[in-house]
Amino acid sequence: MPRSTEPASYDVAPYDVAIVGFGPSGAVAAGLLGAAGLRVFVSDRLTSVYDNPRAIALDHEIMRVFQQLGVVAQVEPWVAPFGVSEYRGVDGQPIKRVDMVPPPYPLGYLPTLVFTQPPVETVLREHAARLPTVELALGAELVGLAQDADQVVLTLRGADGAARAVRARYAIGCDGASSTVRQALGLALDDLGFDEPWLVVDLRVNDRGLAKLPDVSVQFCEPERPCTYVIGPRDHRRFEISLRPDEDPRAVVEPAATWRLLARWLTPDDATLWRQASYRFHALVAAEWRRGRVLIAGDAAHQQPPFIGQGMCQGIRDVVNLAWKLRAVLDGSAPPALLDSYGAERALHVRRLTARLKELGAVICERDPAAARRRDAALLAEGGGRPRTTFRQDIVPPLETGLLAPQPSSARGSLFPQPWVRQPGGAQRLDDVIGCGWRLVVDGTVAGLPPLPAAPARRLGLRVAIVGGAGRAEAPVLAETEGVLAAWFRRHAGVAALVRPDHYVFGLAATPAEIAPLLDSLDRMLE
Repeated sequence: MPRSTEPASYDVAPYDVAIVGFGPSGAVAAGLLGAAGLRVFVSDRLTSVYDNPRAIALDHEIMRVFQQLGVVAQVEPWVAPFGVSEYRGVDGQPIKRVDMVPPPYPLGYLPTLVFTQPPVETVLREHAARLPTVELALGAELVGLAQDADQVVLTLRGADGAARAVRARYAIGCDGASSTVRQALGLALDDLGFDEPWLVVDLRVNDRGLAKLPDVSVQFCEPERPCTYVIGPRDHRRFEISLRPDEDPRAVVEPAATWRLLARWLTPDDATLWRQASYRFHALVAAEWRRGRVLIAGDAAHQQPPFIGQGMCQGIRDVVNLAWKLRAVLDGSAPPALLDSYGAERALHVRRLTARLKELGAVICERDPAAARRRDAALLAEGGGRPRTTFRQDIVPPLETGLLAPQPSSARGSLFPQPWVRQPGGAQRLDDVIGCGWRLVVDGTVAGLPPLPAAPARRLGLRVAIVGGAGRAEAPVLAETEGVLAAWFRRHAGVAALVRPDHYVFGLAATPAEIAPLLDSLDRMLE
């Protein structure tokens, strides 16, 4: 195992950022940093994409990131709606429903989706590889990590056994749950108290098999064996089956044993096994996300129960949060201390979401029959005798700490909407019109744009958009097609939002007079 040490003295590092790990999180990080013109080095011990599915769900926040990367058109053939999930109780009766929020969709995409990981991951990798400032080293294993006040030095060993030293100003470990980077830094994982053995089975199901299966995704909340059924794209179906203490996780992945566990639903004549793997579902989060010039992200920093499919989403949120902060630090528009907000923001977000997933897990995984019947009765009572519907996106929390305005508001730390706006060639999503940097978006139906303090606007490269209202001289006015943003401003009692490059709301102005102080407060935080 490599250890973190002090490197010898070198000249200026040839790379701005080195990324260890080229899975979805690493590929998105490389794509965002490379698109910003940063010199990026990416290594991975594997030479190609893992050809079996692992993650199966993503959401509209992640599609918005793919939009920012410019790869939505290549990803869309591999995604499908993630519709309702039905929770079924002890006697097989529906007791709860989880669905996507109804239209008009707040971010311009279906809020929840299923996808096929290998081709989507390939799209992300190929995009990053095409960027002129991104260099790849595949089939290279990290064997040493050192850093000093100015740079990080990674020692890599290629397939031929030859060693190579790579120097960068910062490094990101996106190298999975058994992260070599995390171990080299000696970063501990906090156990949030969830540890269960499960079998995950992916199948390609033929027409005969599809006719036997439920027409919605199902959480079977049965005490004798809780399990999950997920409808993936096309003929892809997934079962996640809890294991009993007396079952050998190594034995259940053998095809005959797997088919015995699937016999309730399917036979080998109905489907082809695509992947079967036994896992221990954990709830873990790193106690530290940064040590000097090295940061960790994705599964290297956290692992959570899979009950609404947020694992890959969380890793991509990590690197989107981190990428714009690294860019700001590297171009001198923000101090290095800004990077401390990365771990503070993401760690609390992960902990909050994990707590909510554990609550779902407690509902799904109740093993005591009497307690399970009480659970069923209580859930039905909440819906007045019928299964109550909740929305997946309500489970995902906002940011609660870090680089956020000191003035509290209901919008601060939430994802800013992305409405469709009218353009000469047809409606477009807002980000495609105004970009994805720092944005000040004003509700033109109720407020004009007062004079803005020049220094913060210059520092941020601020883009200003007025949405709704009559034409104004101070900025172009955009007209939305569905009223998403107008309703958002009404709900939060605001007239303008200052939006971060990762699409989270820094702060909200309740009146035009509050806009300049909002910008000034951010400017002071970035000094």
